[in-house]
Amino acid sequence: MHRMGGTSRSYAWGSSRAIPELLGASPGEEPVAELWFGAHVSAPSPVVDVDGCADLAALIASDPSATLGEDVRARFGDALPYLLKLIAPERPLSLQVHPHAARAREGYDREQTAGIPVDAHNRSYRDRNHKPELVLALAPFEALCGFRAPRRAAELFEGLSAPLAKELRALLVAEPSVAGVRAAFTFLLDPVTRPSGYDVEVLAQECEARLASGSTSPRADSTVALLARAYPGDPGVVASLLLNPVSLQPGEALFVPAGGVHAYLSGLGIEIMASSDNVLRAGLTSKHVDTAELLACVDYVAAPPIRTAPEVFHGATRVFYAPVDDFELSVTDLTDDAVHPLPGRGPRTLVCLEGQITVTSEVDALTLARGDAAFVPSSEGRLSAQGAGVLIQADVP
Repeated sequence: MHRMGGTSRSYAWGSSRAIPELLGASPGEEPVAELWFGAHVSAPSPVVDVDGCADLAALIASDPSATLGEDVRARFGDALPYLLKLIAPERPLSLQVHPHAARAREGYDREQTAGIPVDAHNRSYRDRNHKPELVLALAPFEALCGFRAPRRAAELFEGLSAPLAKELRALLVAEPSVAGVRAAFTFLLDPVTRPSGYDVEVLAQECEARLASGSTSPRADSTVALLARAYPGDPGVVASLLLNPVSLQPGEALFVPAGGVHAYLSGLGIEIMASSDNVLRAGLTSKHVDTAELLACVDYVAAPPIRTAPEVFHGATRVFYAPVDDFELSVTDLTDDAVHPLPGRGPRTLVCLEGQITVTSEVDALTLARGDAAFVPSSEGRLSAQGAGVLIQADVP
């Protein structure tokens, strides 16, 4: 087992306090939007006391058979298939979609051929992988995810006098189906039909006025008001009315499939995803926007958000199984001094969120305190844990 650190990502929407305080560290001045634990080329985690290997990617490359195991290598090649993160949005982040695997391969190869550097601001595809993801709330977590039923979306525009509201409602009423959702969403984001900042502001002000006078849809209107303050004039403000609102309480999880349009608004959580940094944005951001690519990748079918309920493993562990092969997430809550087996196999990543826990493999043992993280190679075999605290584990199904 190898101790490792997390790699901080200081995006403007992040909190300077939430993640450091969670891990028992002092907050700094820079926001810590995300803390990555993984081997992705964009930000591999540093490893401690491993000769010749400065980070987890190098450690895996030094012995893929021992670190990953032959089953994982056969399915995913010589790369860790998942990326574990802590995420702390203090203000809303971008309206976005993650691509399916085939689209990611095509997009990455296209941008490589065009000579766009992988770390360039205007790059959309930073790797050839898809990026389904699951977020588990550690504090109340607010998000938008997937499309509302078109009739419900049309109701939210009803009674608004703003020309933009009338136009969007007409599209949804004319085709109360996938076609209507696609038409309304495309109308808002496509550069050809994209409304002006003024038109967006007029509609947002109406929603705010409706909220103040006793809205029948206060949650939808308050989201519009929140986004309008953060990103005035951005069509993503209005697009929020097409999307499902999601509120997660601590311990609740949301799965976002590739193709699922979403935006995280606030909170603190654990994210696990396929090992990818492919994000297609269309608004609510100062980063690179690739509207055409996003619109081509979106799944327009209206459906409720996918909430993932955990299964209990040996009493102390909740396991969140996602409908993908790349990852699974477990949370072990220990309150006694008994030895508890941990689920999972293959390459595992551990992060201690509370207390002090000793993890024992078939060949080694390691004690983790609050804020500590470790990588467990496949060759270590089965794991067990003992102590008092909370342990997060990422592994491969």
